[in-house]
Amino acid sequence: MTIDGVTAEREQSSLPSPWRSSRFRLFFTARSTSLLADGMLMVSLTTAVLGAGYGAAGVGYALAAWMAPIVLLVLFGGVLADRFTPQVMMVGADVVRMVAMLALAVLLIGTEVRLWHIMALLALSGAATAMFQPGLASLVPQVAEDIQRANALLRISEAICTLLGPGVAGLLVAYWDVAGSFVVIAAAYALSALGLAPLRKLGTVRDESDDPIWQRLATGWHEFRSRSWLWGVIAVWAVYGLFVFGPALPLGAALLTEQHGASGYGWIASADGAGTIVGGLLGMRVRPRRPLVAGACAMFFFSLNPLAPALGWSFTVTAVTGVVAGCGFAFWGVMWATSVQSHIPLAVLSRVSAYDVAGSIMVIPLGRALAGPAADSFGADRVLLFSSVMGVVCILVMLSIPAIRSLGRAPKERTGADGHAGSPAGAG
Repeated sequence: MTIDGVTAEREQSSLPSPWRSSRFRLFFTARSTSLLADGMLMVSLTTAVLGAGYGAAGVGYALAAWMAPIVLLVLFGGVLADRFTPQVMMVGADVVRMVAMLALAVLLIGTEVRLWHIMALLALSGAATAMFQPGLASLVPQVAEDIQRANALLRISEAICTLLGPGVAGLLVAYWDVAGSFVVIAAAYALSALGLAPLRKLGTVRDESDDPIWQRLATGWHEFRSRSWLWGVIAVWAVYGLFVFGPALPLGAALLTEQHGASGYGWIASADGAGTIVGGLLGMRVRPRRPLVAGACAMFFFSLNPLAPALGWSFTVTAVTGVVAGCGFAFWGVMWATSVQSHIPLAVLSRVSAYDVAGSIMVIPLGRALAGPAADSFGADRVLLFSSVMGVVCILVMLSIPAIRSLGRAPKERTGADGHAGSPAGAG
């Protein structure tokens, strides 16, 4: 492995800044408002379910009702996005999510709300999210010439909204009403739809075939499995989700709260968010010749996330590791998104992205479900220590795959901000 293949080189891009594209500004605004709504949803939902008297179990059922349709329907969302264009599907999904949140607000204003009402509306919102998510990857190459910088800006926005969303929801619940928080969430989804609506005029690549939906799914699967670097990453990522992402959040939160108090855990979580912003900024400037190698090397630092509570490090050291881990995770995210969007033909990008999303998130709920029993049997600190070791092992396995190590940058950006698609770079 050469030095040039691993070390990121800093270079000034000759491509125009994404901000110069009005279409990217619309997309960025729409994406930011929908991310803010997503960040507010968990706090608002938890408050609503607990306030209705359904306890922690009710919160779990409600979250499962929201998550299950995403896992089950995201592949069909990719097919429909390639068939009807991502713009149409995403605008429709935002409208459905807005209606679901408004209906939930109306229910909460009443004297009594049933848990199954909440679960049904959240399932509707989750199904809409499954229709929304696959199209994100397809839109980025159409609204920005500099795909990497656009992804970095979106990653920064995601980090900021993840930090702000729970706080905004908490303020609304505390000083207004939980129903009011859902009204604001609905308004955020409405703003997202308004921002995406003008993008329906983009020139795009549609799947005009008359193939049945199962054949379209099979086409997406063929495109996915024909690239060993793509399915190799997702296979490793599934294991990573089971053993690292799954236990790290619930067990890490419990141990950090025990070690540093609730306020200390809040600051550590904020440090992680700050690191994500730093990673996004690095993703704007650093352009490695082999993006997946550079991103995977950055992910080594994420193993510090479960390691710090497992070893009981001090507050200061834990906060610093949070910054470093968040930075590594964000930088990987930019490298991965840019690689997928640069090497997959636009006509099937939504379907391939759907397989990416499904493979990445499908096992995380299982990992979280098993985290509690594993902690009871072996101790939370030992489970997190195992997670840290598995994080390193997974990245080493990823780097051992030749197709991942050799994948370079696309020879050229294939799509401009004018939305006209050129030949896919490195489509094979």
